[in-house]
Amino acid sequence: MATPVPAEADAGEARELLYEAYNELQALASELGGAAVAPAVVVVGHQTDGKSALVEALMGFQFNHVGGGTKTRRPVALHLRFNPRCDEPQCRLLSATGDADEHDEAGVAARPMPLADIQAYIEAENLRLENDPCQFSEKEIIIKVEYKHSPNLTIIDTPGLILPAPGRKNRVLQSQASAVERLVRAKIQHKETIILCLEDCSDWSNATTRRVVMQVDPDLARTVLVSTKLDTKIPQFARPSDVEVFLHPPTCVLDVSLLGDSPFFTSVPSGRVGSCHEAVFRSNEEFKKAILSREMEDIASIEDKLGRSLTTKERDRIGVGNLRLYLEELLQKRYVESVPLIIPLLEKQHRNTTSKLREVSHELSDMNEAKLKEKAQLFHDSFLTKLSLLLKGMVVAPPDKFGEYLISCDLFYGGLEVLATFCFFMTCLNCWTTGETLVNERINGGTFTGSENFQLPNKMMPNGGMRLYGGAQYHRAMAEFRLVVGSIRCPPITREEIVNACGVEDIHDGTNYSRTACVIAVAKARDTFEPFLHQLGFRLLYILKRLIPICVYLLEKDGEGFSSHEVLVRRVQEAFKRFAESTEQSCRQRCMEDLESTTRYVTWSLHNKNRAGLRHFLDSFVAPEQLSVNTLNEQFSGLNDNKQDRAKGDSKSNHSDTNSSSAVPETRLVDLLDSTLWNRRLVPSSERLVYALVHQIFLGIKEHFLVTTELKFNCFLLMPIVDKLPALLRQDLESAFEEELDSIFDVTQLRQSLGQKKRELEIELKRIKRLKDKFGEINKKLNSLQVRQ
Repeated sequence: MATPVPAEADAGEARELLYEAYNELQALASELGGAAVAPAVVVVGHQTDGKSALVEALMGFQFNHVGGGTKTRRPVALHLRFNPRCDEPQCRLLSATGDADEHDEAGVAARPMPLADIQAYIEAENLRLENDPCQFSEKEIIIKVEYKHSPNLTIIDTPGLILPAPGRKNRVLQSQASAVERLVRAKIQHKETIILCLEDCSDWSNATTRRVVMQVDPDLARTVLVSTKLDTKIPQFARPSDVEVFLHPPTCVLDVSLLGDSPFFTSVPSGRVGSCHEAVFRSNEEFKKAILSREMEDIASIEDKLGRSLTTKERDRIGVGNLRLYLEELLQKRYVESVPLIIPLLEKQHRNTTSKLREVSHELSDMNEAKLKEKAQLFHDSFLTKLSLLLKGMVVAPPDKFGEYLISCDLFYGGLEVLATFCFFMTCLNCWTTGETLVNERINGGTFTGSENFQLPNKMMPNGGMRLYGGAQYHRAMAEFRLVVGSIRCPPITREEIVNACGVEDIHDGTNYSRTACVIAVAKARDTFEPFLHQLGFRLLYILKRLIPICVYLLEKDGEGFSSHEVLVRRVQEAFKRFAESTEQSCRQRCMEDLESTTRYVTWSLHNKNRAGLRHFLDSFVAPEQLSVNTLNEQFSGLNDNKQDRAKGDSKSNHSDTNSSSAVPETRLVDLLDSTLWNRRLVPSSERLVYALVHQIFLGIKEHFLVTTELKFNCFLLMPIVDKLPALLRQDLESAFEEELDSIFDVTQLRQSLGQKKRELEIELKRIKRLKDKFGEINKKLNSLQVRQ
């Protein structure tokens, strides 16, 4: 019978080694800027559900900021470790991962602190955040605790969920509730996490906290359900059957694969530990005794209500002590199960660190002038290669990080526009939930709007709801330009504009409506199209400049980032920016010259395709079948000539019915001249003539502007990036080589930084190797224990 003793001792030793290895693994991951996901218990509940009080009861001592309302505003992560040599809790306050440089925790990081100081620190943080606009923080307060009464657990106490009232006046509380819910979901999303879901209710059909938990863990497969404040619920039950239903929820309410099969029921005695007159308990020992006493009283009260004794299985579900024992055993099992998965990860990290160390050592050995020039040329070629691939199209760079949307957030009404807007807002909501960044190309690169702020509906935008970059984004911007400018109609023309455009000729005072139409058309076209030209240049330049960070990302991804050569990278980036800006300005100037020439002199063959088109238009305007005697009479009535002229016209018109038909065209030609050349009072025929000519000229200018602008931007902006940029960058590097090597490489600083990086990698490699060997030893010992059992 003595043989199991060494086995139990070996198992305890293996567990101690496992916890120590995990602590070291978490410390290493924190220094490397990551996080080692160790098995942990995350406590989730609403305000006043008793989360912080339950965490203190599980630990065996009080430290937290508890009370009514919202107290916990930052997650508190407690790394508990059983240490039989610690008669009192030995606590260390650690800075959160990734934020150790903040001033508020730099002075308290990783040093022993008494419980009173830790409690004061937590209360100060909660008060600070209460006055902060954010109200809550995702950054954890990490406390490492060693105590002879503490289980080997990692517990994270989260801020309490909030159920705000509806209405506009409660918008502040509603925003706080959303922030807390996002924070809680982020903490429980890891698959290794055990969720401690607290429900302060006597009816299991009220799933207040489960509503949030089941969004991440739908089947509650890794959720332990706990009913808190049991001592206040027992008196509420009038019949034994009510207690039975409460202790054993029916499957119609909890018909899921609940972790632990059934809920736990706990009560925590009220009162704080301290020496002041308000304190209820003078020491933590009294607090632990009160917890045990409360557990026995709850069991007695339930048995009294039921009229029978509880079974062993039912007793194991009541009380903080049983919950703590269950969690400790569950976490130990998770720790053991995760060991085989950690060893391959450490081996992979060991290989990566070894490869980085080899690269740094090789770079240090190549710190001569010839090698540095070769390295600069290599970066030049790699940068241009990535740039060319981005313009041609690739999917290596993640769209959720570098892509940009085109759809605006404006609400539209009707059919597909509502659907497109709904889809866009769903995308916004998804990005807000997952923490992704939603970038609108129009916000940063400008939008195509004319003098009347005209915009096409979202449904007509090509790939507007997709996150694009590179050549695809360039093509979409050009397509949007074509759609917006192509859909523009000639601005409205007023009668006053027509009369003012007539003016006085230098040789006669007649009116030339063809000249009038040209004056109006070129002025309208110039004012309409010039803003679009500048907007297109700004948008395309913005898209090209966005290629720089994407190229750097691709180089880093392929191990060609040259992150230690910041001067070289910055020089290439600045040269690209200068080239893109000067090329865009030159291209835009070419387009401006073309627009100026098109709006300075009207060539009828350009706007009417040929002279026959204009002749056909004028013939149709004065065709015999479209002019009747009544129309001619209307025109005569609008003339400013004297009555005698009007009488002559009437006489001619009357005689046209009896004379030969050959006199009609001559009469009508005279009438047309009378109404267009000799008369300044606009009649409908003259006004229609001017309108038709202006619209035709405007349309011709628009079509010419669209074709030439797109062609010039492709030829004189996009093509130089492919054709001329490589030679320019090469020339810039060669000129820098001739001047001084330090203009490209800060050799002294580079050698120092590489030396420091090499030393850090050597230390990191040793720690990873030690951890890898330690986890390997633990795995062998656990396997041997399983064989012996």
